[in-house]
Amino acid sequence: MQFDQLRRREFITLLGGATAAWPLAAGAQQPKVPVVGLLSGVSFEGSYAVPVASIRQGLQEAGFVEGRNLAIEYRTADGQYERLPELATDLVRRLVTVIVDIGASISKLTKAAASTIPIVFAMGSDAVEVGVINHLDSPQATGMSATAASVSKRLELLLELRPRASLVGYLDNSRLSAAFETNVENVTTAARIKGRELVVFDAGTEREVESAFTHMALQRVRLLVVGSDPFLTSRQEQIIALAAQSGLPTIYTTRGAVVLGGLMSYGAVTDDMYRVAGIYAGRILKGAAPIEFPVVLPTRFELVINERAAEALRIAVPRRVLIRADEIIK
Repeated sequence: MQFDQLRRREFITLLGGATAAWPLAAGAQQPKVPVVGLLSGVSFEGSYAVPVASIRQGLQEAGFVEGRNLAIEYRTADGQYERLPELATDLVRRLVTVIVDIGASISKLTKAAASTIPIVFAMGSDAVEVGVINHLDSPQATGMSATAASVSKRLELLLELRPRASLVGYLDNSRLSAAFETNVENVTTAARIKGRELVVFDAGTEREVESAFTHMALQRVRLLVVGSDPFLTSRQEQIIALAAQSGLPTIYTTRGAVVLGGLMSYGAVTDDMYRVAGIYAGRILKGAAPIEFPVVLPTRFELVINERAAEALRIAVPRRVLIRADEIIK
């Protein structure tokens, strides 16, 4: 009897030890979760919360869900673009599988720091013109790129509201000089063709944005085109408020600015852009190479008009423009 009890205690002890070991063994057999490095020049909050959600949607369509079979390392420069190489290097050091890069020309900096890691970008500038890639079938990086024609089209649309305006302002951020110079050249050419004078305003901080509007008033700028720079997108509310105070008709890149009260926007449907970036990243996680996916140019553009903002500016939007609008916010 004592022998049976002893054997039973030994069996229970052995069973308990084996049970405790099972989670360790199971954990050791779990596959390694891939890691995506998400890099942006501005905060992921506010206006950039939507792009992040679209990237996650694209990853999910490719079979990857954060917290389930995917980890994401978030890095933002919060408008201090000079920090981007350091942040990219940190992602490389953490051995992320792929870097998803948000913003105009940021990818050029990322590529220098992450030459061994695939890069997927979604940017509001022309990737070829600003030097992110040498051609549309690049072995080093892929993603979605806007076209250079967008900024010229914004100027054309804005001039239809005030055909007699002779002086037009262009607001952009030179912190990423390649995109800035290219965009300035394109909009300057468009203004010259239309017989208008263009004044360029450079702003990379909140204070510089305020200063730019002060100088616009002093120079009697009659219309304003806002560039697609990520920092300016993150400061949309400030720019919209200053444009309203100045009585200055302004056109933006994305629909989000018009929803917040801006007059008008024209640009690529950004949800598509960021979702495709997520899909590409997911396919790379499955073993594909960036060269398998050519850089995609946007196929859907939208013109959005805020009717109330037009009324506040005492602008009668021509019927020919209203008919072309994809959405009129009332």
